[in-house]
Amino acid sequence: EMLESNNVISFHGLANSSSYHTFLLDEERGRLYVGAKDHIFSFNLVNIKEYQKIVWPVSHSRRDECKWAGKDIVRECANFIKVLKAYNQTHLYACGTGAFHPVCTYIEVG
Repeated sequence: EMLESNNVISFHGLANSSSYHTFLLDEERGRLYVGAKDHIFSFNLVNIKEYQKIVWPVSHSRRDECKWAGKDIVRECANFIKVLKAYNQTHLYACGTGAFHPVCTYIEVG
């Protein structure tokens, strides 16, 4: 019913991935941040079709360590973004799994 009303916009950002688990709504900047597998998306709330993408993959050495530990390189050995938090007026605090070696950083969004 929603599709028929033309009020739904489909997002096909990452092929073969449905790992969109972390969301942060920033009403002050008019953005929706979405954490995914190896990526953070920043959507414009006025025009949701307009978005930016930050690529944040795991290092090759961490991916190799994960693979050697017997994990699935495609489904488990990635940087799944799990934390997105507004830090201050200009930065977000973000954390990912880092292929079983958690990693956090500050991202400038000013």
